[in-house]
Order: sequence, then structure tokens, then C-alpha cells
Amino acid sequence: MAAAFRYRLDLQTFSQEKTEPATPKKKQDARKKGQVAKSMELPGAFVLMFAILAFLLFGAFMKERFFHLVSFVFQDFLLMNVTVPNVSALFGTIIADGLIMLSPILIFALVMAFIGNYLQIGFLLSADPLKMKLNKLNPVEGFKRIFGLRSLIEFLKSVFKLTIVGLVVYFIVWGEKERLLALSRYPLIETLDYVSGLVIKIGLITAILLLVLAVFDYLYQRYEHAKQLRMSKQDIKDEFKKSEGDPQIKARIKERQRRMAMQRMMQEIPNADVIITNPTHYAIALKYETGAMEAPKVIAKGADFVALKIREKAKEHGIVIMENKPLARALYDRVELNETIPGDLFQAVAEILAYVYKLKGNVN
Repeated sequence: MAAAFRYRLDLQTFSQEKTEPATPKKKQDARKKGQVAKSMELPGAFVLMFAILAFLLFGAFMKERFFHLVSFVFQDFLLMNVTVPNVSALFGTIIADGLIMLSPILIFALVMAFIGNYLQIGFLLSADPLKMKLNKLNPVEGFKRIFGLRSLIEFLKSVFKLTIVGLVVYFIVWGEKERLLALSRYPLIETLDYVSGLVIKIGLITAILLLVLAVFDYLYQRYEHAKQLRMSKQDIKDEFKKSEGDPQIKARIKERQRRMAMQRMMQEIPNADVIITNPTHYAIALKYETGAMEAPKVIAKGADFVALKIREKAKEHGIVIMENKPLARALYDRVELNETIPGDLFQAVAEILAYVYKLKGNVN
């Protein structure tokens, strides 16, 4: 007895373990709530890489706008009177020219941030994360989020990323140390060109490394997301019951529908002209109305127990019962309820109906 109890307990425990992958419905429900596999590193890597490419493509334009802004300030506003209109005009000009100068980078960053997110999760709008949830105010849950395993992994990822970026910057700068120390002897334009090239080189290599790390992070986020959505066997059963209905309830509904159909069929038997039997395995009730029907119609049929009930009902109402094994089997297999008989059976059925009408005195 105790062993059986432990066995049932082990089965119940196993059914509660989340070992099964999430169903499509569970994934869809999680997506509606904004719970998707997403790496924040991927959009950042895209933004950095394409911002560097924007520098390469539009560097000459940005350089020209920068020198124009500096010369404009020193030539036109250096000796201006410090008044509210003059200061407003100065800052308005600086802001406008600065936005024009930085517009290629801003546009690239905006577009790539959108693409970086779209490639991961597609187009998704969900207000669920913005809803007020009291469990977020729970200090215990907050402590778990801050000091949990996931937070530790995120911290280690950040440390690893900073270490990689730091090493890249260190080795590149260390390789250029002699040139950097000699910059004081170069003209300003050459110094700016060299420094900008060095910055682009560092940024591009860093962006490529971060992009590689972001891909691995995205794969990890997908694994972690799938792990969080795992379901137990009992969860899958419960979901199936909610979406498809309880199998037991559906079985009871089908049984009730079958009984109702049986009652309606039995109510039609008194209207039959003849019952054709096998004699015990099959029973088919036929009805024909001259002028109203093109051919005789099956109004009731059944096998075994149902066939017995049909014969009993027919005897109660004096319906003629005729034995014809081949015809009974053919009608049972080929003709559905309330369907007319096929053409190749007309002759056999007509002979039986003629005999029945003769017995009833309808044919002299």
C-alpha cells in the first residue's frame, strides 16, 4: 500500500516537472505579454557599427560642417554684445548646425536600432509590461531579481564585454604609442586626420567584436526564454482542456447527441413502409411516397442492438419486416441516414415495396 502510494506520488511529481517545450499557444500568449527572446546587445552593436560606418561615409561632410560652425562662431559672434536676442540667436545657430552635422549618425543609429530589434522579435506592440503589478513592489522578489542567477550572468557578461573592449583599445593604442607621442610635432589638420582614423579603427573592431558577442547573447536569450516557457505534462493537459474542451465533457455531449439522434430515428420508424433485415445483425427502415420522392429513402438503420430496437419498434406498429441479407448489408454500408437509395438497388427495393403494398392491399 505504501509502495503504491509512493508510486502515485512520484507520477504526480513527474507530471508537474516542467520538462516539455512550450506549445504554440503558450508562446503566442507570452508574446502578447511582451515576453520574447531578445538581446539588448544586438541593437547596441548594430548602432555602434553603423555609426562608425556613418563616420566613414559622411566624414568629409561632418568635417566641413564642423569647421563652418567654429569659424562662424569666432568670426560673427566673438565680439557681439551679450544680450538675450544675440545669445538666443547664437545657441539656435549652434544647435541647428550641430543637428545637421550629426544627422547622418542619428539617422543611422535610429534605423539600425529598429532593425536590430525587428530582426529578433519582428513587429510587436504590447502594453502589458507597462501595467502596474503589485508583485513588482515586493522587496523579496526585487532582492531575487537583483541577486539572482540571471543578474549574476548579466553582470559577468558586462564584465567580459568591458574586458574585451578594454583589451582591444589597449593593444591598438599601444601599437600606435610612438605615433601618438609624436603628434605634437604635426600640424593640426594631420593630427585630427590621424586621431579620427584611429578612433574609427578602434570603433569598427570593437563593433565587430560586440556584434559577435551579441549573436551569442541572442542565442543564450532564446535558450533562456524557451527554458522559462517550459511546461509540465499537466500544464499541457490543462491547456488542451481550456482550448479544446474537457474530453470527458465532450464525450458526454457526443453521447447525448447520439441518444437524441437515436430517439429521432426511432420516432420515424412508424412512418416506414418496410424493414429490411439481415436478419439479426442489420435492420434498415425504408420509406417511399409516390410523387413526393424520386426514390425510396432510408429513415432508420442500425446494427446489432440498434437493429434489435428497430425490429421491436416495427413490430409494435405493424411494419412489415423482410429478410434480405445482401440487400440489407448493401443498404447499411452504402446509404446514409435520410439518403435515397442508389440506382443499382432500385430493382431489388422496388420488388420488396411492391410485395409490401400487395400485402397491405394497396395493389390488386
